[in-house]
This record gives sequence, structure tokens and C-alpha cells, in this order.
Amino acid sequence: MKTRTVWRKSSYSNTAANQCVEVAVFRPVIAVRDSKNPHASHLNLSHRAFARVVTGLKAQDPQV
Repeated sequence: MKTRTVWRKSSYSNTAANQCVEVAVFRPVIAVRDSKNPHASHLNLSHRAFARVVTGLKAQDPQV
């Protein structure tokens, strides 16, 4: 049985500035893609790597 991938747009995406990302959980990775170009490639990150990216973004902008 084929399951449908559920992509979630980041609540911090800025559509006015064309800065939109979506994430989906694929076991054992988290995929990240550009929501303006959903048919292009996506980036697969381990859960640890994804957490490090989010931590780094929060360090640059505390509102993230």
C-alpha cells in the first residue's frame, strides 16, 4: 500500500519575501523542500541534523 507524504509548511515561512519551506517526516529522516517548487529535489536530514539546523536558526533569530 502506498502512503501519501504529508508536507507541512513552516509556520515561520515568509510568503511575502518568497522564503517558504516545508517539512515531511520520512522514517528515519526529515525532508525539507522549497514550497514554491515542490517538484524539485528535497533535502533529507537525520533527526539530529534537523535539530541542529533549527537550533542554529533560533540562535540567529530568537523569534524562530
